Amino acid sequence: MVSLEGLRNAEFGDTEADLTRRGMLRADEEEACGPALVGHGSVSPIFVDDRLVLLWLDDPMSTPEGISAGTPVGEVRAAYPGAVDLPAPPGSHRFAGLLARDGDRAYLFLHDGVTVREIIAGYADWARRLFDEGYGPC
Repeated sequence: MVSLEGLRNAEFGDTEADLTRRGMLRADEEEACGPALVGHGSVSPIFVDDRLVLLWLDDPMSTPEGISAGTPVGEVRAAYPGAVDLPAPPGSHRFAGLLARDGDRAYLFLHDGVTVREIIAGYADWARRLFDEGYGPC
């Protein structure tokens, strides 16, 4: 489970150096996307200016409300009634989004109109920027 604080041993705002020193971050040469969080193979960290700003979640990770990849969009709307619709850019092959913001943090639920396909958690401004500029865990 990933909260808007991050994971139990890896919180948003932590530095790469600190996570490495604590044994939470490893550079895996087989990984094309960069460093990985130890014990969390289904989570891809995204760093900006040496700070953990987003976590890209894969199955079986979920939010505290139980939302994970494959959850119907209606359940996301019920769990996060204030979530803002983010339509996919016209003519793109990108997913639409729902941005559920709480202060400076947010969940970004990327969906195909029916079910959640991807979840990104972290700083709201970075989640929105990732959506606006295109996205990928790498």
